[in-house]
Amino acid sequence: QLQLVESGGGLVQPGGSLRLSCAASGFTLDYYAIGWFRQAPGKEREGVSCISSSGGSTNYADSVKGRFTISRDNAKNTVYLQMNSLKPEDTAVYYCAALSGGCLATEYDYWGQGTQVTVSS
Repeated sequence: QLQLVESGGGLVQPGGSLRLSCAASGFTLDYYAIGWFRQAPGKEREGVSCISSSGGSTNYADSVKGRFTISRDNAKNTVYLQMNSLKPEDTAVYYCAALSGGCLATEYDYWGQGTQVTVSS
């Protein structure tokens, strides 16, 4: 079965950190850019970050620049999102997606099921 599986979400206090993982099953991530997205209740889905297939190019939403870092380990078939200095407004379900057309593509090949991140005291 071809799928992406996110993990690492949870409840964290403001200012805390979490590391999300996006692991591929049934296919290799080597040829895909991977994007992280999030959706908070009542809000539209927004792009958070993306990393190219080689890992040589990354981009971030303005709201997370300087706090989040995306990385990939193709040997482990996994992409990570390190989230530091978390704020309550980061609370959302976080999804990863594989894009064979690169980070600027508008079509997504695979989506994960999402992992909940809650930032609250």
